Amino acid sequence: MSQRFPSQTVIRLSIAAVWLYEGLWCKVLGHSAAHAAVVSSVPFIGARMSRITLMALGLIECGIAAWVLSGKQLRSAALVQTVLLLAMNAGGLIWAWHLIPDPPGLILQNLAFLILIWVAAKDAPHHAHE
Repeated sequence: MSQRFPSQTVIRLSIAAVWLYEGLWCKVLGHSAAHAAVVSSVPFIGARMSRITLMALGLIECGIAAWVLSGKQLRSAALVQTVLLLAMNAGGLIWAWHLIPDPPGLILQNLAFLILIWVAAKDAPHHAHE
């Protein structure tokens, strides 16, 4: 029996690593001024709530990393990831377009990431509750 490469585990580790980096390193630990600036530019969040919003987004992304690593309900996880990425990218492109140095690159990178996410979901074992 031959195993395809990359394995489901490698794919899930890759996806989780991106979410953990973006969530923990960039947002929760505050190592990305660019992320903070983008969140601060959203008009209905405002400067006072931007740090709390950034932390909440970071914690959500860390939770997604854990969910992906668990391997459970990966189709549902893929849907949540898709909605979150679309919302964050749309918000950034609408309110912080001037802060994003390469909008087409942002879209392309996130499209490739979403394809990887859906590959993981497609290759996940089928469960009756998914």
